[in-house]
Amino acid sequence: MGLTLFDKLWQSHVIAERESDALLFVDRHFVHEGSFHAFDKVRARGERVARPDLTFGVADHYVPTRREGPIAEPEIRRMVDDLRANCAEHGIHLFGLDDPRQGIVHVVGPEQGIALPGLMIVCGDSHTATQGALGAYAFGIGATEVSHVLMTQTLWQTKPKRMRVTVDGVLSDAVAAKDVALSIIAKIGADGAAGHAVEYAGSAIRGLSMEGRMTLCNMTIEAGGRCGMVAPDETTLAYVRERPYAPADFDRAAADWLALASDAGAVFDREIRLDADAIAPSVTWGTSPEDTLPITATVPAPSDLPARADHVADALSYMGLTAGMPLDGLAIDRVFIGSCTNARLEDLRAAAQILHGRKAKVPGIVSPGSSIVKAQAEAEGLDRTFTAAGLEWRESGCSMCVGMNGDRGAPGERVASTTNRNFRGRQGRGVRTHLMSPAMVAAAAVAGAITDVRPLMRGPR
Repeated sequence: MGLTLFDKLWQSHVIAERESDALLFVDRHFVHEGSFHAFDKVRARGERVARPDLTFGVADHYVPTRREGPIAEPEIRRMVDDLRANCAEHGIHLFGLDDPRQGIVHVVGPEQGIALPGLMIVCGDSHTATQGALGAYAFGIGATEVSHVLMTQTLWQTKPKRMRVTVDGVLSDAVAAKDVALSIIAKIGADGAAGHAVEYAGSAIRGLSMEGRMTLCNMTIEAGGRCGMVAPDETTLAYVRERPYAPADFDRAAADWLALASDAGAVFDREIRLDADAIAPSVTWGTSPEDTLPITATVPAPSDLPARADHVADALSYMGLTAGMPLDGLAIDRVFIGSCTNARLEDLRAAAQILHGRKAKVPGIVSPGSSIVKAQAEAEGLDRTFTAAGLEWRESGCSMCVGMNGDRGAPGERVASTTNRNFRGRQGRGVRTHLMSPAMVAAAAVAGAITDVRPLMRGPR
């Protein structure tokens, strides 16, 4: 029996095995300002960080996206200062606020070439799965596990089951990786991948850019998956080549990476298939990423989804929606373009293409995924497109994705967002979040309502 991509990654990292789990070596460990609890545990035990050379600090989760002066919030300022002090104490490289490479951790890792194919990568954030797009075993861990990795560079793990999601066909120009991700979650459910490592395959997946693959792997967590991954191919190699931390003997490494692909006879515990032609620009209507429909659909009634009737009723109440309402034309109050899901250069270009020469009818924030992305976007004039449209161009950080530092909506506001979660209160108390692609958010900004991006892609400005 052949091995899956995940099997190969797992086997290459096992140090010791017990009946129900295994001790794995960690190749890369990212910490952020929310990791201070783990450093406190290390200090309390009188220990040191075992491999500071394999540990990287990134200030991203709580940092303000307006940086005119010192951080105003004392607690957040303390967390950022603690990260700086902890990294300095243990000799950890920090991508801090004074570093021109600072950004969201899941953007910085691949961007710098710190995240590479074949590696096991962990961080105290569930969306570490983003970096599985490179063909890595990347996943989020809890505070206790963070301290364990800091002290030992290892982690005990139970091996998950394997799932393959195959998307074949050609995606239309208006369909982005975000639409693919939301469509998969709508099909299998918010817990449909629970207990599984998910490999994405098929011609539509191979046709995605690395940025698109990262969006897809990022959203694996919203289907309950342990991690998401795409086998390395020529697209992967082209992305990694020349990155600052790429291996010196690149060609030799590349040969090893290409061998990670699942064998022809590999068996998965679960197989899911989607037709790329059937995927349309999509939007969430409820309080779970599972609550996704094409933009041309109408809001469902509890009776339409009897197995989830209670959830549907509660979601409609919170979201202020009525069954049968068309999604296209639903008025919004604000937009947000950013987060580890959709704030790379490709995402900003897609949004700017729609906004160019047009005005937003609602306010909004654009927060690039990293300081490097910000500089690249400004070199292309994307920032001028956003500001000319009436949106705010900010610094890099998790921002409105987690409702930090004032980057949040007001109670009752409806927000079109490129983020990964639409739970109650995710973007502020009482805020109603609708997830969609960057181009769809840009279209919503122009229309002042959730709308189909397709006419704006081909219509006059």
